[in-house]
Amino acid sequence: MLIETFKHIIANNGYEVLTCGLLAALTGQIIKFILFTAKTQKINFKIFTTTGGMPSTHSAGVMALSTSIGIIQGFESMTFAVSLGYALVIMYDAAGLRRAAGKTAACLNKVMEEIYNHDLKAVGGKLKELLGHTPLEVFVGASYGVIFACWFHSFIIG
Repeated sequence: MLIETFKHIIANNGYEVLTCGLLAALTGQIIKFILFTAKTQKINFKIFTTTGGMPSTHSAGVMALSTSIGIIQGFESMTFAVSLGYALVIMYDAAGLRRAAGKTAACLNKVMEEIYNHDLKAVGGKLKELLGHTPLEVFVGASYGVIFACWFHSFIIG
């Protein structure tokens, strides 16, 4: 009963779009946590709050948002066009600028380790290196977002 009421409230409107985008990003972070744990055999809850890694949850979220708009308002609508443009900028930034910043941080960390004899605490600690995504991580995240949005919409209206 409660689920049916929830479905009725958010179906085919902005609430569905927002909920879909947020849930795609959240479940993407859960997938990232599971993959990290399986790969390293270590549990690290910081994965839930970090950027970078497989899949790109930024890409998943913005593509789920855009796909939801396309499903509800039509893929020829101006709203879809604007949201897709926004999504493409986010994904380009994730694979381009933020990834380059992460590589720069890795380089600076190596230089600082040499200068300060591996005592990075003396200069405020190690810079975060995992900032961006590889193109594959962005593609997988975007694909997940599209698939999630299609599933979510069919769940809500079904």
